[in-house]
Amino acid sequence: MTQRLKKYYVEKIIPKLYDQFGYKNIHEVPEIKKIVLNRGIGDASQNNKILESFLKELGVIAGQKGVVTRSKKSIAGFKIRDKMPVGVTVTLRGERMYGFLDRLIHLALPRVRDFQGIDSKSFDKHGNYSLGLEEQLMFPEIEYDKIDQIRGMDICIVTSAKNQEEGLSLLKEFGLPFKATK
Repeated sequence: MTQRLKKYYVEKIIPKLYDQFGYKNIHEVPEIKKIVLNRGIGDASQNNKILESFLKELGVIAGQKGVVTRSKKSIAGFKIRDKMPVGVTVTLRGERMYGFLDRLIHLALPRVRDFQGIDSKSFDKHGNYSLGLEEQLMFPEIEYDKIDQIRGMDICIVTSAKNQEEGLSLLKEFGLPFKATK
């Protein structure tokens, strides 16, 4: 089943960006390559039960199983030993990526209390966008009674855009609710 955002991208966004930026080739039009969800586990690195709940939670949100990231070296100041779990990450591509983006834009972000829009200054110089969420409860898949602690996550949307302007135009066309600039 083709995701509706992918169909919308092919039918509406590609022609609009093609005309807006005056590309010579259709393959120059920026696209979303992948979406990476990341969550640091912090003080929970000592507890395997919490690590498993983080993996399960991120798997429910993303629709695919996460991977535990481990430390590369020991850091005594942070009480981290070599190969100790420090985070959980999921990389989404293809149909799952478009499905997650659709749920993020139309279901999760509107559920945030006093939501004014997301910051349009969080682009890197290559047109990739990073977004930090403070809680996982905004996703409808998460049940309030089944979580043990409210934790946030980072979402990075990787695009093939060459600069910030192209990346911003692409994500605005997808419908990401950016704050109005003054």
